[in-house]
Order: sequence, then structure tokens, then C-alpha cells
Amino acid sequence: MGGVDAAPRVLVIEAELALAPGTDPRAPGAAVTTALCGHWEHEGPCRWPHHNAIAAEGAPARLRTVVAPGDDADEVRRRVRAALAADPAWELVRCGDSPVAPGEEALARRLAEGPRA
Repeated sequence: MGGVDAAPRVLVIEAELALAPGTDPRAPGAAVTTALCGHWEHEGPCRWPHHNAIAAEGAPARLRTVVAPGDDADEVRRRVRAALAADPAWELVRCGDSPVAPGEEALARRLAEGPRA
């Protein structure tokens, strides 16, 4: 039987951000975690297990969020984009899906198989 695709086990969202001078490069990842989990410091497993990594040495900075969205891929995309578009400490230049990078395979498996709230 064909036709309907299963929900992605892992989604990678890559964003390019123009960080304002003095912006803590960890702040965009904290904003994403807050959007997905309610706060960047939280107890227990995430509803949508994820990992943020930012390369801020270049311009624009590149934030990659690897996330296990369950059946909520569209909601996860919406929350990540909204969080990154809302903060005046940076400008969201681009945001979209990206393939899992060669160094992210083990992380992606761990997130897809790990516990969730």
C-alpha cells in the first residue's frame, strides 16, 4: 500500500540568524527550547526531544535543531519559526528543513528512540 507518508522520526530545522552585537549565541537555542518545552530549564523529558547547535562564528549564524516531532512535525516547525522570528536580538534570515548531517546520525537515533513527556 502506498500513498500516505509516515510522520518523520527526526526533523532537522536549520535557521540562519543575523545576531545583534553582544547577543549571547546560546539565546536562539534557548528560545527554541522554550517554544518546544515551556522553558529552557525544565524537569523530565521533552514532549519533542531535541538538540540545538549553533555555529555563530560566521555571519549569518547557523542554528540547527534536531528534533523527534512524533506526529507533530508541522506544529514543531511552526513553534521553532515563531520563536526565532520573535526576538529582537537577532533577525531570522532563513528557516527551513534540512537533511540529517553526517555527524548527527547517532544524535538523531537517540532522540527518535528516547523518552518523551
